[in-house]
Amino acid sequence: MSDEVRIRAITDADWDRIAELERRTYLPLGLSEGQAALRSKAEVSPETCFVLTVGSRPGGYLVALPFPPLDYPDLYLGPTATRQPVSGFRNLHLHDLVVAPRLRRRGLAQRLLHHLTRTALARGYEQISLVAVGRSQRFWAARGFTPQPAAGTPAGYGKNAVYMSRALLAAGEPTRRPARHRAAGPCPTK
Repeated sequence: MSDEVRIRAITDADWDRIAELERRTYLPLGLSEGQAALRSKAEVSPETCFVLTVGSRPGGYLVALPFPPLDYPDLYLGPTATRQPVSGFRNLHLHDLVVAPRLRRRGLAQRLLHHLTRTALARGYEQISLVAVGRSQRFWAARGFTPQPAAGTPAGYGKNAVYMSRALLAAGEPTRRPARHRAAGPCPTK
């Protein structure tokens, strides 16, 4: 098996593997939303959703969609089930970023995040937001994301959930604080 790493658009054939990765990552946290809900979020903005392949097998994925600043999608419903519209915002919400456990600590999550940042800038987004779950706030803070208390505590995302965002600069680089550590575990967002 080749270890060539690629990031590409998600295809229909990827969804069973994506659902498996999502379930393994979020079920222990009580946050697994299921394939239908996750897929409905990706369908809002397929151009900002990616799969990371190692060889020919998906080893990670990223789902991001335009969403109002200081707001976040309901985990178990499609993004338009309770909030309309989700397009037209300059905020890109990073809903999920998952890398398979066997592939972690190789910089692949960072690679997905860089790809998203370049895509967001090319599409005119001004910031990226996310909800850090499972005590991943330090991981995201090391990548320039800051807590936004005005968003409140994200309902349904677990007791340690923190809404965070990061402004994007026109020059192409996100605002960022220097990393002081490398996260030991997964970097879940929801």
